Amino acid sequence: MDVFACVRCCTELTAPVSPVALPVHTHHGGWEELHPPLMESATYAVDPRPTGPPWRLWEEVGEEAAARQGVYAPVYSVSFGAQNRIVIAPGDSRSMVLIPEKCEGYCLGVDGRAGPNLACEGCGRAVATRMDDCGLWQTVWLEPSAVVRRPSGLPAAPPPDWDDLLRAEHRVPPVEPDGSWSRRWEAAVGVALAHLVAATENRPVTLPAGPVAELLGHAVGRYLPDGPGARSVGLAGPGIRELLPRPDVLLVPRHPLTGAPWRPSDDEAAVVPLDSGVWAYIAHPGETSPMPSTGVLPWGVLRDDYPLPPHPPYPLTAHRHAFRDTLVRLPAIRSPRLRRYHDACR
Repeated sequence: MDVFACVRCCTELTAPVSPVALPVHTHHGGWEELHPPLMESATYAVDPRPTGPPWRLWEEVGEEAAARQGVYAPVYSVSFGAQNRIVIAPGDSRSMVLIPEKCEGYCLGVDGRAGPNLACEGCGRAVATRMDDCGLWQTVWLEPSAVVRRPSGLPAAPPPDWDDLLRAEHRVPPVEPDGSWSRRWEAAVGVALAHLVAATENRPVTLPAGPVAELLGHAVGRYLPDGPGARSVGLAGPGIRELLPRPDVLLVPRHPLTGAPWRPSDDEAAVVPLDSGVWAYIAHPGETSPMPSTGVLPWGVLRDDYPLPPHPPYPLTAHRHAFRDTLVRLPAIRSPRLRRYHDACR
């Protein structure tokens, strides 16, 4: 396990933490809602792309400079913030104090609009940004130039691997306790749809019957056209037998440590990465009912059926900002066909 310390005075700024993949819903939450922490306790992730202020308008930046920042199609503004910022759960932060004059936000908390708002308690250097405003997952972002990573001296747990996707606790249910669709699912679907549009070049697709079609069919129908020449989509990944004939596009999980998409042994098929917890729920839903598959319960045995699973009164839709933000960061968007699609979506 690692700890992050102030690069100037060596004060430890975090509890011992271990690396995991950056969640796909990191920058996409529900508007006017308070969210829980993004990261699980004792974990951290690194965002390789530029994030946060300063922001510059697309018209000022130009296409070439925006592409160097990882944005390949017009957007309102482009971030020129730091790359490789480190995100932790707020509860894992240590020895940091708020900078009052930088604690601006929209309405329910702070959003980091003025830059780092946490200072090292040892030397006063600005080292991190606390974010907890409405629509934001609660996070603390460490500035890569202000911290240094060191071994904590504690034994590290085995790093997460593909086998973790088969554990029941890794699965993320699609419905929140209040009966609404999961915000994590909405963001994950938005991100996956952007990759699906790029992989198919905005052509029709056919989804496999079952959970994929039931949960994702409405969202796919809103973003991709109907018509002949549809590309087939199939679910693939750890614990799933190879599909024959091979679908044109495979819906696969991201690795829980690296974030890289799972790939088949021949590594030739087009793949669409999906949040590993969302993928695990679709691919390995686990037990759904205690009732026998045939016949009836024995005489004298009381029924103990599970209640019907919650189902929101409206279909699952993709988080639109997650979709657009992902699409403009895919180099494929520069093709004429996809650029026309992007411009029409705007």
